[in-house]
Amino acid sequence: MEAREELRKLRESTGMNRKEFCEYFEIPYMTVTDWELGNRRVPLYLLRLMAYKIQMEKLAGKRSKVDKKDECTDDRKYGINDGR
Repeated sequence: MEAREELRKLRESTGMNRKEFCEYFEIPYMTVTDWELGNRRVPLYLLRLMAYKIQMEKLAGKRSKVDKKDECTDDRKYGINDGR
């Protein structure tokens, strides 16, 4: 798979449109457009860094959901009432 296809697949996996993706990574819109259309090549190191950041943030999101769930069960387990 070419880098431009990988970039598009990565962007689509986030559920972001091109504008949102550009704003998120602070990359000019025309640069990403040129990468996706094949007019310019996306640097492979940058593609890997973007994929890594997305993966880590997904893991962090899952982890925070688990942590919140654990806090809730810990509160019940230890009889803590937050007044609600």
